[in-house]
Amino acid sequence: MSLSRRHFLTAMGAVAAPVALSGCGGFSTQGGSGGGGAAAEGTLDFTTWGTDAELAGFRAAITAFEAANEGVTVNLNAVPYDQMFTNIDAQLQANTPPDIFRVPYYTFGSYAGRGQLLDLGSHLPDGFGDRFTPQAWAAVQSEGSPFGVPHHTDTTAILYDVAAMADAGIEVPQSIDEAWTWEEFADVAARLRESLPQDQYPFAYNWQGNGVTRWLTWLFEADGRFLTEDLSASAIDSDAARKAVEFTTSFFREGWVPPTNSIRSSTYAADSWFAQTVPMVFAGAFLIPDAESTFEGEWAATYPPRDVRSASDFGGNALVATSQTEQPELAAAFLDFVTNADPMREFCAGASLLPTRADLVEEGIEFAVRPELSTVFIEQAGSVLPEDSGQVASPDMSAIIAVLQEELEASFVGERDADETVRAMDEGIASAVG
Repeated sequence: MSLSRRHFLTAMGAVAAPVALSGCGGFSTQGGSGGGGAAAEGTLDFTTWGTDAELAGFRAAITAFEAANEGVTVNLNAVPYDQMFTNIDAQLQANTPPDIFRVPYYTFGSYAGRGQLLDLGSHLPDGFGDRFTPQAWAAVQSEGSPFGVPHHTDTTAILYDVAAMADAGIEVPQSIDEAWTWEEFADVAARLRESLPQDQYPFAYNWQGNGVTRWLTWLFEADGRFLTEDLSASAIDSDAARKAVEFTTSFFREGWVPPTNSIRSSTYAADSWFAQTVPMVFAGAFLIPDAESTFEGEWAATYPPRDVRSASDFGGNALVATSQTEQPELAAAFLDFVTNADPMREFCAGASLLPTRADLVEEGIEFAVRPELSTVFIEQAGSVLPEDSGQVASPDMSAIIAVLQEELEASFVGERDADETVRAMDEGIASAVG
């Protein structure tokens, strides 16, 4: 997941207290057989970044895993996000990586594609993938095999200033089926533009930096793709892509977003909302604890707009084991354990994140902060299709991200039209996967 700078570089969010995680026994050393082998002794090194709440959730899960498996130790190494992958890459190069690390879904494919991750197919219990939603399981596949486990997800909804929307006479959707169409959303933005002072703007979108993958939501809503089904070629040259580029570029041409809301801006969308220069912000659920403690005034959440269909970004992070681990069975056992229902429920509730287990999605979870907003984000996450998340798991995603950043920026802050932008993206993506 591409978190905001506020969460990466500062210690924020509600701190989840360690909990007793029931129903999670010791692990089997029988690989995919799911047999009842005894727990072996061993030590795992686990590297991650995280908010205070996320790290508390990891520590609680580690404590429970160690308690269930006498003689096992898991060392948690927490690092700042801006150092995370520089460190991981250097350790992989030096053949000294941790056994396990955390990785955004949009980065997962590049590690799996280079053979740096453990193929978990023979190390996990039979039917392991059935516990997850199809879109979550698709996000950790490489050439038909799982190279990670989908630990949690996050997705984008709209956080809004209740008073500002009321002042403009705007009613917000109360269910995903009532979400604004693109045309209705454009009308909302225009009405806000008329009602707001000149130094304020209707909304900000969270596509800065690697968050450019969230622009793909508009492409998916228009029923488009950026890669072919086998992920081997570009599929972005389409009417859907031209429509998505034209609509999102209009945000800048119409003055609906701040000029600083472009792809390469150093101002994150959430910063504009916290400064209350926009009444709406497209944001992930992880921002909820920060918003509750920081935003002045009443605020709530609603659903993003839709076009041909509803769609959303598949944010969040997987947990992976490195191919160099000397403890593959123990690493797989830990990944199995943390994706059991109790550990995942406690982690997601405490950190305001979304589960990837189908049973937890079905029964719902309640965030520790603003639990009434859980439904908005869970319903929105349900609009992600497996073919959407599967494209983002491409091993070429890092290069594709660079193409999207360059070409969309040229459209948003320049004079280039949608046709030229889509042609440039098509050429760049074709080169990235060629």
